[in-house]
Amino acid sequence: MKLAIFTLVQHSFKDGRYYGYAPYVNEMNLWGNYVDEVVVVGIQKSTHKVEELDAAYHHTHLKFVPVPNFNLLGILDVFKTLFKVPYVFFKCVQVMRQADHIHLRCPANVSLVACFAQIFFPHKKKSTKYAGNWDPNSDQPWTYRLQQAILRNTFLTRNMQVLVYGEWPNETKNIQPFISATYKKSEKVAFQPKTYTKTLSFVFAGALVVGKRPLLTLQIIESLHQKGFPVILHMYGDGPLMPELQAYVKSNHLESIVFLYGNQDKSVVKAALINAHFNILPSKSEGWPKAVAEGMFFGCIPIATNVSCLNWMLGEGSRGILIAPELEVAVSQIVSALNTADLEAMANAALVWSQRYTFDRLEADIERVLLGTYRY
Repeated sequence: MKLAIFTLVQHSFKDGRYYGYAPYVNEMNLWGNYVDEVVVVGIQKSTHKVEELDAAYHHTHLKFVPVPNFNLLGILDVFKTLFKVPYVFFKCVQVMRQADHIHLRCPANVSLVACFAQIFFPHKKKSTKYAGNWDPNSDQPWTYRLQQAILRNTFLTRNMQVLVYGEWPNETKNIQPFISATYKKSEKVAFQPKTYTKTLSFVFAGALVVGKRPLLTLQIIESLHQKGFPVILHMYGDGPLMPELQAYVKSNHLESIVFLYGNQDKSVVKAALINAHFNILPSKSEGWPKAVAEGMFFGCIPIATNVSCLNWMLGEGSRGILIAPELEVAVSQIVSALNTADLEAMANAALVWSQRYTFDRLEADIERVLLGTYRY
């Protein structure tokens, strides 16, 4: 079987191998385990530099088809796009014609073009992984809405399974929940009750960017501390907001309760989640909130904003604490849970739910998608 992948992930070429953003490449390596050939249509960087968070494709029969990047952010960009899109469309059609299975990674500009190209191949097996927020009520760019509209149309996407994060009501029959995973079945741990009457350990694991709201996380912990709750925060991740967060910790004398570690090995973060009481991530938006699911896997109670599929993941509050993105309201909601909720039951429910979705199950699900037999 020849698998054709259409993605906006930018790729580097070094020492005979193609590299891309590690979470994406690692998953695509799983897809590659079940096919004979892989063709990737995507963006190639102008340099051969491999970033720290990049990984290499493993497939021995992999071909990369570069297409130009484009956007609609300005007048000049729109003008350039008018010349680039026909070429990208031609390349998509050319690759799709030779493929046995067509796989789109949405939402992205390249996959938007591919959404139109795949219409001309109604009899080929196809799948789309929609890695963004599928929530129909969320605020998203019109290009994302257009991709969703095409993917929901069962006439335009014949023979296609559309894999989305979470369960959503009133969807077309081709829309299927599809849950990513980090940990293997062998990494499952039994539920270990924790004491919630002593120092409460919080973990933040994510990029230090505006969208993840790390400053709000700091302020929540600061406010809980001021209210007399014994709290400690361990922050893992790096990004442009690191200097601002460091300055905030210093100027507000939080050095004894807030620790910024930067990027750390997966094993370090895993150990922190196993020992923590809460995993906090007040994001503005998410596709698959990987960090939240990872904490739940070890009975770490998630604290998150109600975006994307998080309400579904947290069982509408039975498996975690849903908070508003405003400081005072968020703190009030957390305090209420600390005072009234059965935290041990909540932690156990989080663990049981997350441990349903192991890496082993993900591999089996991918195989079924390629065979055209996947059902959630």
